[in-house]
Amino acid sequence: MKLQVNGSEHEVDAPPDMPLLWVLRDLLGMTGTKFGCGIAQCGACTVHVDGSPLRSCVTPVEAVAGRQITTIEGLSADGSHPVQRAWAELDVVQCGYCQSGQIMSAVALLAEVPAPSDEDIDHALSGNLCRCGTYQRIRAAVHRAAELGKA
Repeated sequence: MKLQVNGSEHEVDAPPDMPLLWVLRDLLGMTGTKFGCGIAQCGACTVHVDGSPLRSCVTPVEAVAGRQITTIEGLSADGSHPVQRAWAELDVVQCGYCQSGQIMSAVALLAEVPAPSDEDIDHALSGNLCRCGTYQRIRAAVHRAAELGKA
């Protein structure tokens, strides 16, 4: 099966019902996307498919064949994406486990709402759990990323 991941085509030998998460991590070596719960409840496995956030832990790989998949690795090779820069500037990360999913959800939000309110941010990221409780810094980083994106 052929997958378009981060702008490159990849040929993978995977069962059609294998979760996209495991194809990305185990077959393609893209370990930025994390396994959290396995039931699409925590958001750690969030990637973009055709620009929309999707929980990769419950998405069969056959459902995304031929579509554009973007992982955290695909945002920028050097961390220069505005959301990644904002996360670093505001020192959002504690353990970091949920952050790739948080970032991918924030990127999707900012693509649709370039200047989000606190309520917009809370709603868009409500499906992403942070066990360390850095929600205030996450919200501040989304606002900062919106500012950086205007530059």
